[in-house]
Amino acid sequence: MGIPLFKGTEVERLRLAGLAAAGTLAHVAGKLQPGVTTADIDAWVREDTARRGGTPSQLGYKGFPATVCTSRNHVVCHGIPRPDEHLKPGDIVNVDVTTCLEGFHGDTSATFLIGEVSSDAKHVVDVARRCRDAGVAVVRHGARLGDIGAAVMALAKAEGCSIVEEFGGHGIGRQMHGPPHVSHVGKAGTGITLRSGMVITIEPMVNLGRPDIRMMPDGWTVVTADGSLSAQFEHTVLVTRDGCEVLTPSELSLHISAGC
Repeated sequence: MGIPLFKGTEVERLRLAGLAAAGTLAHVAGKLQPGVTTADIDAWVREDTARRGGTPSQLGYKGFPATVCTSRNHVVCHGIPRPDEHLKPGDIVNVDVTTCLEGFHGDTSATFLIGEVSSDAKHVVDVARRCRDAGVAVVRHGARLGDIGAAVMALAKAEGCSIVEEFGGHGIGRQMHGPPHVSHVGKAGTGITLRSGMVITIEPMVNLGRPDIRMMPDGWTVVTADGSLSAQFEHTVLVTRDGCEVLTPSELSLHISAGC
């Protein structure tokens, strides 16, 4: 399958889908506090996505049973919301929202710090956010896919963190997941050439410890093999002639007060 190039009204619909996903993530961020459950987050995503005229892309995708991924502490990705999983002061939690609106998808995530957290938690969350931004910064028409991975990997290594290699970003548009696979480890100047009109996600998973992971028995939840903290941030990005356009822009407060 080839990599689609979007233009005209397609780009506008991608913008709307991205803004919807970003809006839902911001809505959830405003409701987080110690004591809420990850099932509460799932309900909020379901309700807010519908209010915006969209549907949750993740629900039912390859059998995934929820509207959102909620990945807490040592969970790397694909955490399933549960009514018995409560957020506690000291936790970090990634909320990963994907919205389908009028046949196009927008995908975004952020990791939030609940109450007073450790210096290690602050560090891995900060590094993950900056790794995403470092990857976004090299996207432009004519760049190579390996440039993204090289930029992300260099920053993580310099900060004493590691990058999960088994998962990466992806093409997105009329499908939630499509080509190309966007690795967050790589060598600059290698891989396919990015072209104006491509839409991809950049979503590095950054571990405080080693990069090794393991799958839990539910077949979805991925955790760090050494039990170390993991954080992730994600944007959907349109490649342009002059650089790129972030389709999921948002200003989020990542620190959630324990006194909310």
